[in-house]
Amino acid sequence: MRVAVPDIRLNNGVEIPQLGLGVLLLKPEETIEAVGAALRLGYRHIDTAQAYGNEKEVGRAIAQSGLDPDDVFVTSKLRNNKIGFDAALYGFEQTLAALGTDRIDMFLIHWPLPEVRDYVETWRAFERIYVEGRARAIGVSNFQIPHLERVVAETDVVPAVNQIEAHPYLTQEGLLDFDARLEISTQAWSPLARGDVLGDPVIEAVARDNARTPAQVVLRWHVQRGSIVFPKSSSPRRMEENFEIFDFALSEEDMNRISALDRQQRTGPDPDTYNVIPE
Repeated sequence: MRVAVPDIRLNNGVEIPQLGLGVLLLKPEETIEAVGAALRLGYRHIDTAQAYGNEKEVGRAIAQSGLDPDDVFVTSKLRNNKIGFDAALYGFEQTLAALGTDRIDMFLIHWPLPEVRDYVETWRAFERIYVEGRARAIGVSNFQIPHLERVVAETDVVPAVNQIEAHPYLTQEGLLDFDARLEISTQAWSPLARGDVLGDPVIEAVARDNARTPAQVVLRWHVQRGSIVFPKSSSPRRMEENFEIFDFALSEEDMNRISALDRQQRTGPDPDTYNVIPE
């Protein structure tokens, strides 16, 4: 019997499934099929973003699934060209319209853009959205410790999550510890380093020892660290494989072997220097 996906309780009491489906790089026409397949397999957490260009298709797939929309946890993120108080409020309305809903489970600032925009001003718009009840939880993505320190010092609502790049080649131990001290849940994007870690000899050895696939042991490593993960896939077979990670546990030795692979290697931009604002 398949073991159910556990929920993580956020700092405001809202619960989010610890495993979800990411739809980064999925074309709109692929998104409906992929999300539909994931929901049929039992996924109840979908992570999208304005920048992905497929919010509308996520909403359509959920509507076509026959599920109660309240049973599917949906996260989206503000596009970088919607930073600022008024622009963020307008951007949020665009997300609601695209998803076909009047409320979202989670809305995140996608990037801090520290050199070109005031993310605190944007966060104040998010606070209004949250207080008005139009987002069950609000959070940030790609925020480093100084960014979080400023948000917490200058505003009233502590982010519920910080969505960051994290994987065995970029373990982010210090940032995870900082998030935990503030009761901010960590979400790991690119949890498999876009597949780069799957051929690592240590990962392969741990997989053999546990009679699992490399992807399963890496995702299990994330789960046992307490992170929320949402590997991207359009393959139902891979989705099902990724789902089967809650009926075994890695030993402390295995956890340490994987964590020791850290090499501070990013697959995406550095949040301290990334300041790209699209048209």
